[in-house]
Amino acid sequence: MNANRQTVEIAVPVYNEERALGPSVELLLGYLHAEFPFRFRVVIADNASTDLTPDVAAALAARHDEVRVLRLDRKGRGLALKASWSGSEADVVSYMDVDLSTNLESFLPLVAPILSGHSELAIGTRLAHHAHVRRRLKREVLSRTYNGLVHAGFRASFSDAQCGFKAIRADVARRLLPLVEDDGWFFDTELLLLAERNGLRIHEVPVDWIEDLDSRVDLVPTIAGDLRGLWRVRRAYWRGEGRVPVGEPLAAAR
Repeated sequence: MNANRQTVEIAVPVYNEERALGPSVELLLGYLHAEFPFRFRVVIADNASTDLTPDVAAALAARHDEVRVLRLDRKGRGLALKASWSGSEADVVSYMDVDLSTNLESFLPLVAPILSGHSELAIGTRLAHHAHVRRRLKREVLSRTYNGLVHAGFRASFSDAQCGFKAIRADVARRLLPLVEDDGWFFDTELLLLAERNGLRIHEVPVDWIEDLDSRVDLVPTIAGDLRGLWRVRRAYWRGEGRVPVGEPLAAAR
C-alpha cells in the first residue's frame, strides 16, 4: 500500500473540557494540515461530560470534515479509547491528551515506525535521555516510582507506561483490546504489558512534555487503581493468561 494513502486516526478523550477543547483541536488540526503527510481523522471521545464539552465538540465537527464526535455515557479514558479504536477504519489509531502536554512535532515520529512496518506500537516517553519535561517534583517521583514497579514486576522494556501519547496498528488494537480489562487510567499500562507478552515491537519517542496544572487526574484513586491493576495482571500471567488466541502472529497480520 502507498504509505501516503494510509489513514491515521487521533482520538482525543475529554471530560468537562469546554475551555480547552476548542483551542486544542484547532491547534492540532493546524499542525496536521501543515506538517502531517498522511490522511487523518480526529475523534473527540467525550467521557460523559456534564458541562458544555458536547456542544463545543459538535461545533468543531460541524466546522471541520476531519473531526467526528463519539459520545459515551460513562467516564473512563480506557473506555473512550476502546470505543474509538474498536470502531475505527483507519490503518493506525492513536491518542493524545486534550491539553497537548506533549509537543505536536513528535506525532509524525510516533506514527512513522508503524506506517513503515517497523513496529506495531509506539509510545511517547518522558523518561528517555533526550526528553524534556517540566512538571512538579511530586509528579516526577510518582511517575518514576510507578514505572520502576512495572519494570520490576514484569521486566518490561518500555520506559514510560503512562504518557498520554500513543499509537498502534489498528488491526493489532482490535485483537488486543478484548484482553484489556481496565476502562480507566490503567488501560495504557495493561495494553503495553499485553503487547510485550504477545511479542509485539514497541517504538519509543522521547518527547517534550509540560504538565497541565488543570489536569482532571485525581492522584490518590488513580494510584490505587494502578496498583490494583498491576497485581491483577501479575496474577493473570501466573495463570498463563494474556496471550492472543492461537492464529496468525500479531506482528505479521496485515
